[in-house]
Amino acid sequence: MDPNMNANTDNKDPIATPNHTPQLQAFRDIVESRRSVRRFTDTPIPDDVLADCLRLAMLAPNSSNLQPWEFYVIDDADNRKRAIKNCMNQNAAKTSARLIAIVARTDIWHEHAQQILREYPDQPVPKKVKDYYNKVVTLDFLRGPANVISAAKWGATQVVRRVKGPLKSPYYTFEDTKNWATNNTALAAENLMLALRAHGFDSCPMGGFDEPAMKALLNLSDDHHIVMMIGAGERADNGVYNTQFRFDQKQFVHYV
Repeated sequence: MDPNMNANTDNKDPIATPNHTPQLQAFRDIVESRRSVRRFTDTPIPDDVLADCLRLAMLAPNSSNLQPWEFYVIDDADNRKRAIKNCMNQNAAKTSARLIAIVARTDIWHEHAQQILREYPDQPVPKKVKDYYNKVVTLDFLRGPANVISAAKWGATQVVRRVKGPLKSPYYTFEDTKNWATNNTALAAENLMLALRAHGFDSCPMGGFDEPAMKALLNLSDDHHIVMMIGAGERADNGVYNTQFRFDQKQFVHYV
């Protein structure tokens, strides 16, 4: 195992017992040793390793299995040079072995719903599954011209809540759909970073980039949203800039 996997000594194990499982300890090692690495060595990330990391990224939980994500691995030398410039020439981009754009899609929910029905592993596809993807998902996302369907959904939702109780809020606006797509895609990004760590590599998620320029470089449309750029590679000795710390857990965790 990578020697850095146990390098984090800032957080003491709060519940270590002789009975904790090897899987739990391995997971702790990965999470606690993951850092945002700003400088990488010249060691490449093999294609098969990156492919496995991306496969694990796509196992992230996501709403209705609609998978509203894409991953753009920028390997072309000229594109990489331009992408690094669009990342404000950050060291995490300049020294990375692989540079990846994590992209959320707001326009593929219907196409993916139909693909799920075509590729559903249990055949014939159960009626409740067909109804869910043909009816429920469609009703959830449709907004209509000038959001006329959204207005109708809003009114119907208020009535149902008063009569029957709690009801999941549909997506009324473009921003609702964008939030849905980016939230799901961020889960996949975290899986990707942890998978890289498990393979002995590191990463740095970057929010500091010129999104319009990056979208132009990658030929993306208004329905593509770059959630973050990820630089990945082998951690350099000077790759971690600061000692890791977090605020006390009690500040954020509330039992109600």
